[in-house]
Amino acid sequence: MVDRANQQVYPLVPADTQSRRSDENFEESGSLIPDHALKRKKRIKLAIYISAFVVFEIMVILVFALVLMKARTPKVRLGTNVTFQNFKTGTQARPSFDLSFTAQVRVKNTNFGSYKFDSTNATFMYQGVTVGQVTIPKHTAGMRSTKKVTVTVNVNSNALPSTTKLGSELGAGVLTLNSHANFKGKVVFMFFMKKKKSAEMNCTMTVDSSTKAVKSMIC
Repeated sequence: MVDRANQQVYPLVPADTQSRRSDENFEESGSLIPDHALKRKKRIKLAIYISAFVVFEIMVILVFALVLMKARTPKVRLGTNVTFQNFKTGTQARPSFDLSFTAQVRVKNTNFGSYKFDSTNATFMYQGVTVGQVTIPKHTAGMRSTKKVTVTVNVNSNALPSTTKLGSELGAGVLTLNSHANFKGKVVFMFFMKKKKSAEMNCTMTVDSSTKAVKSMIC
């Protein structure tokens, strides 16, 4: 007969503790969520991230298009650094002029893309009558920069009628010439987005016949 005093007594484990251990063992042995459900959640998260990225890119493109890619009209004018090679004027009784000079045509491009303009003709007039013309070759004005094109201009009074006020103007020691040109070109954004843009040059140049220099230039 076994002595009861020598038997080892083990403490009883509460029922709730046994239940928790059973749940832990079950979770360790396998997930409660099936694999296809986990994959579905991952796909949903990935789709949300991709959608958010696409919306962000669209907003960036819209901001870029509205702010940076808004095509502005370039400004064209004649520079004041005019150099005369030939300067001949007649008298008040027999008024005439024959001038040859070099000037800079300045195309100021304020766009965030280059401005490519075609070849164009610049017309010089005296009191509405054409007295000279020069061809401005095609060029490209870079992004937010000014393109300077040097041209040589020849003007004379051969086409003027006798009714002009050239005599009185030369008697005052001045000669006023008007210049006009219409530039046609394209503003190029990011090498592939293009927008047509035209620019006009309208300048009035007053020449001092005594000093043979430009007195004023208004564009």
